[in-house]
Amino acid sequence: MNSLNTKVWSAETVSADLERAIHEHRLPPGTKLGEDELGEAYGISRTIVRAALLALSHRHLVELKRNRGAFVAQPSVREAREVFEARALLEPRTAWSAAERMTDDGLALLHENIRQEHAALDAGENGRALYLSGQFHIEIARIADQTTIEGFISELISRSSLIIALYWRRRAAMCETQAHHALLDAFEGRDGATAEQLMKSHLLDLIASLDLRNVTQPPASLREALNR
Repeated sequence: MNSLNTKVWSAETVSADLERAIHEHRLPPGTKLGEDELGEAYGISRTIVRAALLALSHRHLVELKRNRGAFVAQPSVREAREVFEARALLEPRTAWSAAERMTDDGLALLHENIRQEHAALDAGENGRALYLSGQFHIEIARIADQTTIEGFISELISRSSLIIALYWRRRAAMCETQAHHALLDAFEGRDGATAEQLMKSHLLDLIASLDLRNVTQPPASLREALNR
């Protein structure tokens, strides 16, 4: 039996599962998300599939094309630059706020996130490492306790995952572990000014690691990508 069919799936859980597969680059930009194939993979109706795809389209992760179906979104070069410019405006100040509001529990959570990211890299699971890297940034926004900005940052990071998948140039396109460790040091010292500057430099390095000419290829089958 398909491993995806060992649980009861709803539109929300299917949407979350597909989003994670996109973040981990198992479903790269341009992948066609066929309703029948997804319905068979998850053991669900086309109605649930459509609801999940619609939710992902609202997060700019899926494009719904008339008479063609659903595809994992393919951000343009212009969108790639705009997304990272928006992150550069929001995240440095959020890092400052997180440093001021940091708790021991928050530090422990960020340390565990980095530990898992290292483990994924050591195992050659680059897609999972990228997902965890994004979660590190989202957790910083949560610690900053700025709910509205956290929502913006979460969506921007989701779109960043697509951009990195599409314009991947080198392993450094995943967040440099040194940058995350430096941020942790600033958080431990409750040093908001240093955290702000480190985050700004980090995001500039990240966009510099992308080749805005490179394009990845979609997987041979959705079943293979989702079961990997």
